[in-house]
Amino acid sequence: MAQVKLNHIEKVYEGGFNAAKDINLHVKNKEFVVFVGPSGCGKSTLLRMIAGLEEITSGELYIGEDDVTTTPAKNRGIAMVFQNYALYPHMTVYQNMAFGLKIKKVNKKEIYERVMEASKILELEDLMDKRPGQMSGGQRQRVAIGRAIVRHPKVFLFDEPLSNLDAKLRGQMRVEIAKLHTKLDATMIYVTHDQVEAMTLGDRIAVLNDGRLEQFDTPMNLYNKPDNIFVARFIGSPPMNLIEGQLSNQEKGLRFKDTSGNLEFDIPEDFQKRLIAYTDKRVILGVRSESITDKRDAASINFQGTIATIELLGNEQIIAVTGLTDTVICRVSTKRVCALEDTVELFMDISSIYFFDKESEQRII
Repeated sequence: MAQVKLNHIEKVYEGGFNAAKDINLHVKNKEFVVFVGPSGCGKSTLLRMIAGLEEITSGELYIGEDDVTTTPAKNRGIAMVFQNYALYPHMTVYQNMAFGLKIKKVNKKEIYERVMEASKILELEDLMDKRPGQMSGGQRQRVAIGRAIVRHPKVFLFDEPLSNLDAKLRGQMRVEIAKLHTKLDATMIYVTHDQVEAMTLGDRIAVLNDGRLEQFDTPMNLYNKPDNIFVARFIGSPPMNLIEGQLSNQEKGLRFKDTSGNLEFDIPEDFQKRLIAYTDKRVILGVRSESITDKRDAASINFQGTIATIELLGNEQIIAVTGLTDTVICRVSTKRVCALEDTVELFMDISSIYFFDKESEQRII
C-alpha cells in the first residue's frame, strides 16, 4: 500500500473549462479518504487523474515515492471500482475476478489462490460459477470489488460504486466496504455525492466545489468546524441554518440583529475579540438544526416564527419556521403538537453558533 500526493494539480479541457484548480492533497498510507461534492464539482475527474485515465494539465502526482504524473494507468499500481460494475456478462464470477491476472500472465495456481482469498473476504464462495445477469446489484458490486482485490494494488479507487443500488442495499454495502478497509488495511480513495456515505466511511473527507478543494478534514471537524459557508451548508442533514444580520457596538459590547429585526442578542464575551473588526458590517450567523429546539435553557436566545413545514421522524419533528431573515430548520419533540401556520417560540443555543464573513464566506467563529 502507499500514500498519494497531489501537488498543485490542475485540469483544463479544450475550450478552457477548468475542472481542477490547484488541488493539494496528501492521502496517507492505509487511509480511507472520500472525495465529496455536488455534481460537476470535479471529484470524479480528480479520481480519474489519479487512476491515469485523465491527463493532468499541470502539477505533480505521487503514488508512494514515485512521480506518476505521466505514467500510464496500467503501471501505477492502482485498482479501480466503477459505478456500473464493468463486469463481463458472458464470464462467471471466477472468470471475471481472474481476468486481469490472466492478462498479466500470472500463473494459474497464484490466480486461483488470489481469487479464492478475495471470494472468502467478500463471501462470494457460493457464487463463483454464476454470471453477472444471475446476481443482484449488491453481489455484482462485490464481484467488481473482488476483481480489484486480487490485483494487490497499492491504492484502491472507488468511483461512486453504490449509486446504482437502492437505499437499503447502499447502507449494507457501506458497512461491507468499511469492514473491507479494516481487513485489507489498504489505502482507499472513494468518490461520492452522498454526504452520508462520506461521513460514515472516510477517515478524512475532501469537500470539492467548482474544481476547488474547500476543506480536507475529519468528518467531525467538517461538521463542527466548517471553514466556510459552502462546507457548512453541504455537510449536515438538514444543512446548517444561515441567517444574515449586522453587528453593532452597544454599551454592553457587540450585539447581533438579523435583517428581519426579529432576532437580536448580545454577543458572548468569548466571541467579542474575534468579531470586533466586523462592527457595523453584515455577517452570516450559522446554527445547526439540533441547536434550535422548543426547550429553554440558560444559554439560549428566544425568538418566534411561523411553522411552514413539518417532517415527522418518530422520535422528533423537523420543522421549518419563517419569520427571520431566512427560513430556519429546527428540531422539536414529538410530544409537542405542531400544526402548519402555528406561531411557535423557539430557543437557540448561543454556545453553538457560528459567524461567517458575508463577503468572503469564510468562518470567523
